[in-house]
Amino acid sequence: MSQKINYQLKLDKLIESIPKETVPTLLLHSCCAPCSSYTLEYLSQYFKITVFYYNPNISPALEYKKRVDEQKRLINELPTKNPVEFIEGEYKPEDFLEIAKGYEDMHEGGERCFRCYRLRLEQSARLAKRMNFDYFATTLSISPYKNAQKLNEISEDLSEIYGVKALPCDLKKRGGYKRSIELSNKYSLYRQDYCGCVFSKRERDLRVSKKEID
Repeated sequence: MSQKINYQLKLDKLIESIPKETVPTLLLHSCCAPCSSYTLEYLSQYFKITVFYYNPNISPALEYKKRVDEQKRLINELPTKNPVEFIEGEYKPEDFLEIAKGYEDMHEGGERCFRCYRLRLEQSARLAKRMNFDYFATTLSISPYKNAQKLNEISEDLSEIYGVKALPCDLKKRGGYKRSIELSNKYSLYRQDYCGCVFSKRERDLRVSKKEID
């Protein structure tokens, strides 16, 4: 079993190494406005961020639109030290369904989720390389339900493949998740009660149904 790495510590050291007069560029994949809230507040102190909203896993389309609209609203309303820009990726749910084949009945947090991480991170790495960003990262590690070790391992692998630096992140550390809830309340952000995909929604509906029966 591999030893867990403290990615927050790695990020601290990286930030310390940035010359004070330099503001590197960061392509930040975002899964939703609530998860990006603290992430933007924190990382925009050190990076010039472009939020990349690429989430073909989200279902249905109305849910996707609701989440992307909230992301845009937060960027417009949240004060940040350095400017934050926005890019919306292509919404093609069939791309997610293709990588989920054979893993439909797996519980949330397993291999299906890891394949979904990679799908979104690979698009982020490709775009970061094409647009000459200094780093790429994702907001996903802020969630206590997401595997930060796996996210960073995938990012490091893609960094080698595409030749663009992955920013080490475990954003739930130091109260990051708690702060995201505070900011969500402050900006009245829509907080969904399932990860986003049709399979996580089905799992959520089953839990709700079981509670009602009990």
